[in-house]
Parts: sequence; structure tokens; C-alpha cells
Amino acid sequence: MNMPAHPAVIRATVAADGRLLSADAPLLALQQEAGGELGEVIAIPQLAAMARLAARLGVTVSRPVAAAAERGDIDMWVRAKPDGQSVHMAVIDWHERSPVTAPVDLAQRDMDIAALSEGWTWQIDTQLRFQMVLEGQGGQGVLPGAPPVPGSPFTSYFELRPNGEGDLPILHGFAQRRAFRGQLAALTSDAEQHFALSGFPMFDLSGQLVGYRGKALPMERAIMAPLAAAEPTVLYPAEFGKRLDRSLRQPLGRIIANADSIGAQFEGPLRPDYVGYAHDIASAGRHLMALIDDLADLQAIDRPDFAVIAEELDLSDIGRRAAGLFLVKAMDRGMSVVAPAAESSEPAVGEFRRALQILMNLVGNAVRYAPEGSTVRIETGRDGEQAWITVLDQGEGVPADSRERIFDKFERLGRSDAGGSGLGLYISRRLARAMGGDIRVDDAPGGGARFTLFLPALN
Repeated sequence: MNMPAHPAVIRATVAADGRLLSADAPLLALQQEAGGELGEVIAIPQLAAMARLAARLGVTVSRPVAAAAERGDIDMWVRAKPDGQSVHMAVIDWHERSPVTAPVDLAQRDMDIAALSEGWTWQIDTQLRFQMVLEGQGGQGVLPGAPPVPGSPFTSYFELRPNGEGDLPILHGFAQRRAFRGQLAALTSDAEQHFALSGFPMFDLSGQLVGYRGKALPMERAIMAPLAAAEPTVLYPAEFGKRLDRSLRQPLGRIIANADSIGAQFEGPLRPDYVGYAHDIASAGRHLMALIDDLADLQAIDRPDFAVIAEELDLSDIGRRAAGLFLVKAMDRGMSVVAPAAESSEPAVGEFRRALQILMNLVGNAVRYAPEGSTVRIETGRDGEQAWITVLDQGEGVPADSRERIFDKFERLGRSDAGGSGLGLYISRRLARAMGGDIRVDDAPGGGARFTLFLPALN
């Protein structure tokens, strides 16, 4: 396909009421393809949202934009500059991608047709929380067991599984704001029930992503291609972490950096509420980045060939380091973190980086969930052949019947806040056991929870 040549900069002007006042030929053609004309409200949602944002903030806004056209997708870098009662837009990069024509896969086509008529429908928001579930028509797609509760995490109901290429299609879909299909999943309550998930994005009138709606098709009714000869199952191939980095970590890093720049008001003063929005965006981005880190750790520790390094370490030193890392966050909540004394030492054997990771998770949980104004203490000691380091808080503690369940994957003991992924304690215990130790939880003296990491003592 021969792509038409375009000028180096493609320009347009949008009025305060959203009408497209002028546009170079490529943008005008895109406007017409979207059902609008010159002088009418701009019909390209992403550009309309940029024009409104620039006019509302009163500052120049620059960002990448992707638009769909009949001939393929168009990637643009757009700058929107407010000027009185209008906004001047400049596209400084216009790249068209031809649609990919693939041979017809009859099995996939039949599976897609079945997905449209069978299975039950789910809908989630951008925080991966259920908004609704609907059973299929004509008796098809009966919900398995208790339906998910609106507001509950998607991953508390489905355990996502990578496909044959090691990919999670739902992650690619979310990263690119596109439809996905063929996402394998099992019920968290019954690992024997498998589903093929497909979904498509939903946008509001400003072009903002508001969630996904899709189908869950039981695997016994899905038409699948013949399986190759059985081989040992590897849930998370080595390339998984690299794909996460390429698909999510890099764009999230840019989002966080841009939000921090906006919040710092490097390009001029902003209204206080917009500064707050920028800080919220950066905070949400860091939360998602932490989730990606957890997923990367998850794929590492669940691999059959996962191993740790055996080296000499000092649990007291690790405790002091972890306390220092959470000092500012604790002060923000009026809390104090009491670390092991500077002269104390508790030698052990393990991998320094992994042991510090475990302590950061334990101390971070204590600072996040213990009452404001309370104290978190870190203590070390030795019990025979085991050295230990413990984190004690003054919170509500962990009920005795939940002290093993709390280490399950995605388990958050009913918490509905956005404080974590439910993977931290699962990963921490797996790491501790890989180093020849364990993590246990019981009641702290005087109330609260006591999490203790045990590692082989250094003789």
C-alpha cells in the first residue's frame, strides 16, 4: 500500500465550542471519515479531548494520539496551543500503519462467533473492578457458582493464564486500549473451570477509556486448534518480564514523568485543583508500576528454574535499611518506625536483595495499614539454627483463621482500597522459602500483628 505524502506539519484550528474552523487536507479527510465536516464539532474524540484540555488549562499540551481510519491506524504526535477563543493544533508526526491481512483461521472464526452468542457477559472499569455480569441468552452462559460482586477485583474471580506464546492478551489490550481475545483464565475458586475471555474497550464522549466489556466462554464449548504433543507446562516464560517492560513499564514511566512535570508546574503556574489531578495521575501510575513489578516477580518465582543466591547478610542491617526507606511515609501519617540498634547484628544466609524486598513489603504494609500515630518496631534475634527479623505493628492484627490465607495469591482479606495487588505476601513467602526460610504471622504483644522472616543462621 502506498501511503500519501503529507506536509511536515499538519495544522488545524478548533473553536472554543469544539467546532473545527480550519484543517489541512489529511486532518479534514479524517474528520470527514469520522462523520464530520469543516465548521462542525470535531468528530475525532482524541483530538477533541486535547483541544478541551488545552483550552481549560490555558497551556500548551503535547502528547501521542492514535486514531483509527478505514485504511489502517494513524499514529500522531499532536501539540494543542490555546489562543484566545480557539486552539491551534499541530501534528508534527503522522504515521499510517496498513491493516494486517491474515489468512482466515476457521477455528478462530468459529470460536469468535461462539463468543458472540454464548458465554456470560462481564464489564469492568479501568481499575479492573467488576461493574456488572449478565448470563447469556437462551440458557447459555450460566454463571459458575456465586457471581462476582460489583466492585470486587477482576483478579479475585479469574486467575489469568498466559497463552501458548507466553502473552497475556488482556494486558496488551489495556496497554493499547484495544479489543482482545483468547485470554485464558481459571476460576480462583475452582481451578478446574477454565474460560476463554474476550473484551472490547468502552470510551466516554471525550474519548477517555472507561472500562471493558467482554464475554467469558467456558473452554469446553470453545472450538480450539489441536494441541501439540504434551510438554512440561511453564506458566510464565522468561520473555514474560521483557514483554511487560515493553508493553507497560515504559509507557507508564512516561506517564508518571509527565504527570510529575505538570504537578511541578515547570511550564507555568496551574490552578491548585489541576496540580492535584497531576499528583493523582502520578500516584496512580506508581501504583500500576508496583503492580507490574509484582507481576514480574510472580513470573520469576513461579518458574521451575527459579533460584536465589546464598550469601552472608545481616538481618539487623536490612531492618535498618527498610526502616529508613519508609521514614518519610511514616512521618506523613504521624507514625514512627523503630529500627534495630546501630550496634546490633544478626548474621544469616540468603540473598540480600530478596531479603530487603521482603522487609520492605512487611514494613510497607505496617505503615500503610496500622493506625496513624502508632509505632512500628523491627526486631531481630536467633532461635537455634534460624535467624529471624520481625515487624510488629499496633493495628487490628490478623485473625487466626486467616493467617495462612493471607499468603495466598491476590488475597487482601476483604480490603477494597487501592493500596496493593494482593501479591506482596505471596511473593515474600515464596522468596523466603526459596532461601531456606519462611514467614509466619501471629499476634504482637500488646495487640497488632507480628510478621517474622526466618532464614538460616550463619554459623
